[in-house]
Amino acid sequence: MRISEKLGLGRPVFSFEFFPPKTDEAADQLMTTVAELKDKLAPDFVSVTYGAGGSTRERTLELVTRVQNELDLTAMAHLTCVDHTEADLCEVVGNLIGNGIENILALRGDPPKGQAQFEAVHGGFGHATELIEYLEDNYQVDIGAACYPEVHPEATGADDDLKWTQLKVENGAAFLITQLFFDNADYFSFVKRAEAAGIDVPIVAGIMPITNVAQVERFTKMCGARIPETLLERLRAVKDDPGAVMATGLEHAIEQCRGLLEGGAPGLHFYTLNKSHATRSILAAVKGVADEQASAAF
Repeated sequence: MRISEKLGLGRPVFSFEFFPPKTDEAADQLMTTVAELKDKLAPDFVSVTYGAGGSTRERTLELVTRVQNELDLTAMAHLTCVDHTEADLCEVVGNLIGNGIENILALRGDPPKGQAQFEAVHGGFGHATELIEYLEDNYQVDIGAACYPEVHPEATGADDDLKWTQLKVENGAAFLITQLFFDNADYFSFVKRAEAAGIDVPIVAGIMPITNVAQVERFTKMCGARIPETLLERLRAVKDDPGAVMATGLEHAIEQCRGLLEGGAPGLHFYTLNKSHATRSILAAVKGVADEQASAAF
């Protein structure tokens, strides 16, 4: 089923993001994890990231195919412009479609290691907007795209960033998933600006549960997200106590997710980092809010 169709059912949509494991054993373990998540929490879809290396890319195709066909769970493949010509993309997308995948998250991708700025290969694409347009013009797939409540690190400002987001939608993106954020005010402010600019597709909130202080500080630095000072102080106060860090992170994420759903967010997309315990606990805690919303919609 297409993700845009799920987003049109009048209830919040929940999803999990994983990255492809490096070994066959780890892949089997991850499949077991996803199967358990399906049975206990019934996510609407699962997405699999797309690395820069060839073997990682092959595992992305393998994992989304197994999730979709073995588990009968809607899977979305990430696809980037990194080191790909148009011919390469044609082969990859053909393989995805041939394996029953009809949902793709189209991204530019990060510069490869050792490369300060992104550079398109000869015959390839330099922006996600070009990849989205290519997919829309040539394939019958549901296209998702990324957006940035706190502005893309490479944008010159919020207005510039919003123009690129608008172009993604104009070129064929049927829904958007945000970069991680920790302050709901940033999400709702972005949604308001997007709607004013004429962006009328669902904007799903991307959530990363905090389970490690150093790790989340590294991620936020990379993507330009901000940790509210009060939350950061609470985390740093317990940074040497893994259990307390986990409890603090879960408490914040549950409160954040409830606030997003109560404010009308169409869905929550959990960046799991292949650790499902935290996201499983959060989703179980907020499912009640979602069920109340679904009842009110009918």
